[in-house]
Amino acid sequence: MLRRNIRLRREYLYRKSLEGKERLLYEKKRKIREALEEGKPIPTELRNEEATLRQEIDLEDDYTAIPKSHIDDEYANATERDPKILLTTSRDPSAPLVQFVKELKFVFPNAERMNRGNQVISEIIESCRAHDFTDVILVHEHRGVPDGLIISHLPFGPTAYFGLLNVVTRHDIKDKKAIGKMPEAYPHLIHDNFGTKLGERTANILKHLFPVPKPDTKRIVTFANQSDYISFRHHIYEKHGGPKSVELKEIGPRFELRLYQIKLGTMDQSEAQIEWVIRPYMNTTKKRNFIGVDQKDDKRKH
Repeated sequence: MLRRNIRLRREYLYRKSLEGKERLLYEKKRKIREALEEGKPIPTELRNEEATLRQEIDLEDDYTAIPKSHIDDEYANATERDPKILLTTSRDPSAPLVQFVKELKFVFPNAERMNRGNQVISEIIESCRAHDFTDVILVHEHRGVPDGLIISHLPFGPTAYFGLLNVVTRHDIKDKKAIGKMPEAYPHLIHDNFGTKLGERTANILKHLFPVPKPDTKRIVTFANQSDYISFRHHIYEKHGGPKSVELKEIGPRFELRLYQIKLGTMDQSEAQIEWVIRPYMNTTKKRNFIGVDQKDDKRKH
């Protein structure tokens, strides 16, 4: 099993190393296509390669014309089986953190909770690979308050690091009758304001934690982004008087996520390449939105 994982990892890194060459070849073909369609002469720097490139263009179809990236490989098998998630915590978790992770187990279908004990991250990841887990979620805390969440996709990544803010568990909500019971049906997902490339990447990581729901499911999970703070909300809906009278009921928990890093690897690989990281001390960081489009800017454009 260890040799197989090493071999698969090498193949993945090799495919990733070829992306730059494939992208360069794709740009050359694109220039030749545009020149032929517009009736313009072939660019001077491509005339020596024109015959070879035109032959490759003739052999391509809609599926092979656009080069694939390592991102396509990461979730290539996601539609073949439902996600299987392992939930764990930092060492010696406090009672509030344990309670929060218990509730997360019901939020993510097919999730299993494990007491961390003295196990190190590399042992957990290796064990999860051997037992066909698709993701590992690790929750951190600071003085009894959950403050960090790491999502690591298996077998090769990516790993997303989130800050946790304003956590309100079902346990903390006073009115238990209004909240109702936690359903176990697969939820519908709503992603709001994930318009940038990084936003699409983040939504893709979160989306693949949930299996495909049935059309009549009345459970809804919402990830709403505003100023790069992702609000998580969990509802069920009921139609008492027909389709026009929809009643939403929040069933908790609720929290905010703040993305601060994505790595091209699993969380045990310290040498993994960093795909994106926030730079909080740069002068322009506070003025920019990385995940979604600012609603004020969007209104100005219209």
